[in-house]
Amino acid sequence: MHFIERTLHRSGIGEETSLPLAVRYIPPSRSLDDVRAEAELVIFLAIDDLLEKTGIAPSTIDRLVVNCSVFSPVPSLGDMILNRYKLRDDIHNVTLSGMGCSAGLISVGLARDLLRVRPAAQHEDVDGTLGMNISRNILATGANALKANFTAIGPLVLPHSVQLFYKLFLIMIKYSNGQVKQYHPDFRKAVQHWCIHPGGRPMIDKVQHSLGLSDEQMEPTRMTLHRFGNMSSSTIWYELAYIEAKGRMRKGDRVWMLGIGSGFKSNSAVWDCIRPAEEVDKAWASCIHRYPVATPTEALNTVS
Repeated sequence: MHFIERTLHRSGIGEETSLPLAVRYIPPSRSLDDVRAEAELVIFLAIDDLLEKTGIAPSTIDRLVVNCSVFSPVPSLGDMILNRYKLRDDIHNVTLSGMGCSAGLISVGLARDLLRVRPAAQHEDVDGTLGMNISRNILATGANALKANFTAIGPLVLPHSVQLFYKLFLIMIKYSNGQVKQYHPDFRKAVQHWCIHPGGRPMIDKVQHSLGLSDEQMEPTRMTLHRFGNMSSSTIWYELAYIEAKGRMRKGDRVWMLGIGSGFKSNSAVWDCIRPAEEVDKAWASCIHRYPVATPTEALNTVS
C-alpha cells in the first residue's frame, strides 16, 4: 500500500483523479466484464450527452468512428453502440483499437475523411431495380487513380536509373513551359509478370495501353476473365495461378498485382518469387492446356 501510494503521488495525478475500478482492488481485478462495464459507462454517458446537446436522432447517423487505446473486445465497441442506440443497419462503422494514445486524433481525421467522400453504394433506378451506378467517365477516373497509384509505388520498384531520369524529367517540365514531351517510366524493367483486375475489356485495354504491356503480359488477365469472369477481389489470385500453371514463373521474378474497384480505388502489391509453384493450381488443372484462346478483342484486331 505504501509503494502504491508513493507511486501515485509521484505520477502527477491529483486527489480527485478518477481511476478505473479495476485498479482499486488489491490485487487488481481485470476481468472482461469489469472492463466492458467501464467502457459502457464512459461511452454511453458521452453519447447521451452529445445527442442531448445536438438534438441529433440516432437514425440519422451514417458514420460511426470509435477509438480506444487498448481494449478491443468482440463484439466491438462500435457494435456495442449500434445495439444500444438502434442505429441503422447500413451505417459505416469503424473501430480503432490497440493504437495507444494517438488514436484520438487519427479517429478525428478518419471521421473527417469519411464525411468528405461519397459512398460507393448501390441505388435503385426508376423501376426500383437495385444496382451500381457507373458514370460515363469511368475510364478517365480510372486513369487518374492508376496514375496516383503508379506515382506512389514507382519509387519502391523502379531501378534507380529510371527514378533519376524521371526526377530530371519533372525538373525539365517545371522550367520548359510545357515544351517537353510527356515521359512515363517503364515499369516493365522492374516487373516480369502482371495480375491486373479484369473489371472489363475497356479497362483492361486502357491499362495495357497506359503501361505499354504486351499481349503476353496481359494474357493472365484476359484468360482469367474468359474462364472465370470477374470474381471481384479474388480474381487476381487466379491470374497468379495462371502464370504458374503456364510455367512462366522463375525464382526472383516480380509480380505486380493491381486491384481496381469502385470509389474509384486502385491498390497495388508487388511480390518477389521465392520459389515457383510445384504443381498446377486446381482451378486451372483441367483446362490450362486449352489456353490461351482468342478473345473478342484479339479476334477483332486480327481481322482488321
